[in-house]
Amino acid sequence: VWCDIAGVFLIYLTANGSDSKKLRVEDSMDSPPSRVIHIRKLPSEVSETEVIALGLPFGKVTNILMLKGKNQAFLELGTEEAAVTMVNYYTAVTPQVRNVPVFIQYSNHKELKTDSALNQRAQAVLQAVSAVQEGGSPSSAAGESVLTPAPSPVLRIIIDNMFYPVTLDVLQQIFSKFGTVMKIITFTKNNQFQALLQFSDPVNAQQAKLSLDGQNIYNSCCTLRIDFSKLVNLNVKYNNDKSRDYTRPELPAGDGQPPMDPSVAATLGKDSTSLLGTPSGMVTSYSSGGGFPSSLGAISPLSAAAAAAAAAGRVALSGHTGPGGVLLVSNLNEEMVTPQSLFTLFGVYGDVQRVKILYNKKDSALIQMSDGNQAQLAMSHLNGQKMYGKIIRVTLSKHQTVQLPREGLDDQGLTKDFTSSPLHRFKKPGSKNFQNIFPPSATLHLSNIPENVTEEDLRLLFSNSGGTVKAFKFFQDRKMALLQMSTAEEAIQALIDLHNYDMGRGHRLRVSFSKSTI
Repeated sequence: VWCDIAGVFLIYLTANGSDSKKLRVEDSMDSPPSRVIHIRKLPSEVSETEVIALGLPFGKVTNILMLKGKNQAFLELGTEEAAVTMVNYYTAVTPQVRNVPVFIQYSNHKELKTDSALNQRAQAVLQAVSAVQEGGSPSSAAGESVLTPAPSPVLRIIIDNMFYPVTLDVLQQIFSKFGTVMKIITFTKNNQFQALLQFSDPVNAQQAKLSLDGQNIYNSCCTLRIDFSKLVNLNVKYNNDKSRDYTRPELPAGDGQPPMDPSVAATLGKDSTSLLGTPSGMVTSYSSGGGFPSSLGAISPLSAAAAAAAAAGRVALSGHTGPGGVLLVSNLNEEMVTPQSLFTLFGVYGDVQRVKILYNKKDSALIQMSDGNQAQLAMSHLNGQKMYGKIIRVTLSKHQTVQLPREGLDDQGLTKDFTSSPLHRFKKPGSKNFQNIFPPSATLHLSNIPENVTEEDLRLLFSNSGGTVKAFKFFQDRKMALLQMSTAEEAIQALIDLHNYDMGRGHRLRVSFSKSTI
């Protein structure tokens, strides 16, 4: 794709009949680093602000030259270091503007010398952005007020189309590219996952809103809707999975939650303005078409605390979304497997609608999830896991739905409709369950434990599922606990047997996989 880069481009800049000025730019794939970036294949309707936003997360943008007739632009950054960071980032992750991939490389030109009269609009936009970067008042030249001073360092964030978990740590990783994130509070309001996020400086909040509003965190979902909050300071009482004050790592967890590991708290409390790395599992980001089109090209929540959410990003890479998420599961233990056991296990990763064990091949089954995203999430976590002593294989099926047996036909209980099941974990948008999706592991998280149930009771209960309990730990309020089996296979068996187990007095035990160890 770079073959037409080599060669010489002559850019003629003419201003109101004055003498022509040449800017000779020789671009090649082997160009040495330069603070001038050459951007190609831009959409014809692209605006200067969108091009500037490609470079904004990496440092100050000092000049811009738009070549709309050629669908190209040149962007000059304040330092060569910022330009190197930008090119390295976009080498691993293709940047997109308005859902269109664009191509970025160094220019052989070391600086841009543009005719400001001809390039007036682009310069006006650049001045406005620069004013905000420097904390001044933006210019309204070119007849357009591009930016207004940030009224608050606090942003209100709403997540639309939330198929995957968006944790507090994911938000911190994303927004810290634009400045020091001091505090975050997450909550659910009107059935939507929302957050309040406070920067150390209103300018950083302005930059983040400019670049991220309208972007998707994961492929085709989890769209960021960002406004300024009326609040100017957040009051955070607890450091847990719902709220955090990064300036005060000593705050208690509250609500009976375990305190945060001091080493994690110290790491999260640091000023993190550098971009994240680009290991495998990078999540491709797409603009939703509204708000500000994709500027980062990708968002990768890859801190240790956000590893679970990164798993959701890995399965989003293939872009399989929407309805019709049917899985084909094979190599099942046909003597043991039931529609209910498959519903319980696969229900950890999405809401199972229907299960059909194949009549003529009882070691295989079709499982219909709520949508394709949940199907891929279940496939990525459960393919290759051991269930009832056999390693199961999970692939996407060509079927769009699982057909129920014809009325009056006895299929020996091999098909079951779970559409109206009260045991679906993800019915509520923004549910905390979205934040607790982890791969199968030997450690299980137990919740909804009655007050009178002891550690010995739970150890005995889980030992009876056919495994060995290696460790146990109650949370502070004793309503939740961690329980470690010998192997992940034993934990899978225990979860199938004991999730929704009746503990008496209306308490149904809730069991899920944990990322922790005891």
